[in-house]
Amino acid sequence: MTDFTLNAQARTDLGKGASRRLRHAASIPAVVYGGDKAAESLTIVAKEIAKLFENEAAYSHVIELNVDGKKQNVIVKAMQRHPAKQFIMHADFIRVVAGQKLTAKVPVHFINEEAPVKKGGEISHVENDIEVSCEAKDLPEFIEVDLANAEIGTIIHLSDLKAPKGVEFVALAHGDDKAVANVHAPRVAPEEAEEGAAE
Repeated sequence: MTDFTLNAQARTDLGKGASRRLRHAASIPAVVYGGDKAAESLTIVAKEIAKLFENEAAYSHVIELNVDGKKQNVIVKAMQRHPAKQFIMHADFIRVVAGQKLTAKVPVHFINEEAPVKKGGEISHVENDIEVSCEAKDLPEFIEVDLANAEIGTIIHLSDLKAPKGVEFVALAHGDDKAVANVHAPRVAPEEAEEGAAE
């Protein structure tokens, strides 16, 4: 069983300059909010948070956040990464309240992708994660998309997926039946396209 825990310290030194100083000291600024408590500004050791989020499941898992010895359950709400180097620069967490629904982005796992490829199709992943609404106890680690029966020309929408028990797809609840993946015929090879242009 993976241990989803993270240590943090309360932060009183706020502002852009303070955040820069933190990053120079190999820590990152973070915020935790939600529930019936005020938002808290935190400091987290950069190495610790990077290690936790090497595991994809941490993005859609309840994390035990230990702030100066006081524990609270949270999920990650947003993560800001450096545009080029991809290291984490800032994190937003939201508190988990028992019996209260939360929204979170859950990664999509595509399975049996070789089936449509054998039929000559190409697969485009339109969505790599799906926003869900559920109680913390029902939060799935991922949503599975099975492409075993997908033919060329198939578009897989949210409504084609089976939501786990107690889980609702946020976009679908708002009437947006998003495409998640599609299988299409291979695009014209570059040489053929050039020949066509020459003619």
